Amino acid sequence: MKGATDLFEAERQRLIRLAYRMLGSVSEAEDVVQSAWLRWQSQDHAAIVSPAAWLTRTVSRLSLDVLKSARARRETYVGPWLPEPLVENADEEPDDDRLTTALMMALERLSPLERAAFLLHDIFGVDFAEVARTLDRDPAACRQLAARARTHVQAERPRFTIAPEAGDAFARAFFAASREGDVKALEQMLAAEVVIHSDGGGIRPAAIVPVVGRYRVIKLFTQLVKLGAREGRLLRVVRIDGLPGFVTLEKDGMVQTTALDVGPEGVRAIYVVRNPEKLGHIAHDSVQ
Repeated sequence: MKGATDLFEAERQRLIRLAYRMLGSVSEAEDVVQSAWLRWQSQDHAAIVSPAAWLTRTVSRLSLDVLKSARARRETYVGPWLPEPLVENADEEPDDDRLTTALMMALERLSPLERAAFLLHDIFGVDFAEVARTLDRDPAACRQLAARARTHVQAERPRFTIAPEAGDAFARAFFAASREGDVKALEQMLAAEVVIHSDGGGIRPAAIVPVVGRYRVIKLFTQLVKLGAREGRLLRVVRIDGLPGFVTLEKDGMVQTTALDVGPEGVRAIYVVRNPEKLGHIAHDSVQ
């Protein structure tokens, strides 16, 4: 049988993803998993029938505790709140949970218990008996929690996927068009009702409300070019929560991420994270 450390390490990345999906924060997810590790060390491992289930239960409960305080902080957040970007290199194998930024934002509208029931059952494949044990509810109540959550997030479920190679090419083309203020190229790329969500957290300049509509979005990009936004440079083309996107180093010397929700009609949503408190892990990996 594997040692206790090996058992935990085999589950670590799955646990981080679970905590991240619960919290929308990479740093908080890592803290939660570290707390679970400390609890794991003090257990009688021989008495634990399923280490994976025990760890999932522990991380879920810890995440629920953190989520309650996080939701209070987000009620006073300046401007649109976006989850911390979970970045993967474009050439990596994509994760299969298919939770895009839009769906993560939809999860924010759920109660903590609804969010937990939905993620555990629908995304991570935990049966309702174990979900009930985790949430200290009966299985029927957990089924209702997950069903309510499913109804609320249904509209944000991904219905269109873009192949990694095509997403890479699209992201590069979009970066060039947006930084050059190429109106014709942007008109071809953007859906009529495209919306930009920009998260500066009150620390860096960002739109306080989403910018909606192709005309307004193009106008914004052309204004940014006039203000010198073109001086930023492309660091990496990546996937951000499953969406094609890129990491840039901006004129002010700070890192920024841009994720593109691409549908058959073009880019439907653009998610820009500028808040440096959400980008520390990316800045460390991207800026050499």
